[in-house]
Amino acid sequence: MAELLEIRDLFIRYETVDGVVEAVNGISLKLDKGSTLGLVGETGAGKTTLAKGIMRLIPNPPGKIGGGEIIFDGQDLLKLSDAEMRMVRGKKISMIFQDPMTSLNPVMTVEEQIAEVISIHEKVKGKEASQKAKEMLELVGIPAERSEEYPHQFSGGMKQRVIIAIALACNPSLLIADEPTTALDVTIQAQVLEMMKKLKNKLNTSMILITHDLGVVTQTCDYVAIMYAGEIVEYGALREVFKNPQHPYTKGLFGSIPSLAEDVDRLKPIKGLMPDPTCLPEGCKFNPRCEYAGEKCRCEAPKMAEVDGSHVVKCFEAQGLL
Repeated sequence: MAELLEIRDLFIRYETVDGVVEAVNGISLKLDKGSTLGLVGETGAGKTTLAKGIMRLIPNPPGKIGGGEIIFDGQDLLKLSDAEMRMVRGKKISMIFQDPMTSLNPVMTVEEQIAEVISIHEKVKGKEASQKAKEMLELVGIPAERSEEYPHQFSGGMKQRVIIAIALACNPSLLIADEPTTALDVTIQAQVLEMMKKLKNKLNTSMILITHDLGVVTQTCDYVAIMYAGEIVEYGALREVFKNPQHPYTKGLFGSIPSLAEDVDRLKPIKGLMPDPTCLPEGCKFNPRCEYAGEKCRCEAPKMAEVDGSHVVKCFEAQGLL
């Protein structure tokens, strides 16, 4: 497959009065055209910061991209001017933000909000843009006759569908979905995920799906990246990582999921909390919570090493070096 996105050694930090928040620390990953990558990790892992970094939406101040490259379709997004980047957002890369309730303008009809994106990027206006907006609503399962309604007239699931229609209006090459189903109940969540999957396949769009839910990753993704304290600690094809998890953090995530095959009274959580990003531990960032951690882990940061195929892991214990 042809490569669409490559991130090389990306660093993002926030310089605040309380200290420097090391949000993204040397992340490198690749995404092929038409593929879906699941980005998984606890709250505070840096998933949303990475997504906003790709979109060049890091608020400055206090945020700052401290180094690295984001190669999208052959060009480094970090070298584009603000005006050039505005033409990439929405047309070539779109993002679905976490909360549909706050992502829509309450005083504009949904048709106006979809048509606005189309008129900016597709250079069509008036009736033509409105017609395309209605077609996008139909595409996401909302009747075109509801196009003149306002966001408050829609349920949470319908609002999320409108957000998806806006994101896909210009047929972008890359869709970044930041926990798109968090605010929805389980049944609507399944419907929205299934719809996103169908649209992605129909439009041949690549997708980065940010989520806490490994079940959602199983249903939707081709590749998975496990993120911890601003780093990718394990990456590979979905089957490789799910069948043979290597990093203790990945094993901990799987261990905290209820099993239908086993009768247990309590789940097994990962002990401790995500480290304070203003004061990250020395060596391996996961060592204070890791049952396998040795002196080497506390002094030295592990490098990414190949397990099998595309499967790589950043852990001394998994690499047999402890």
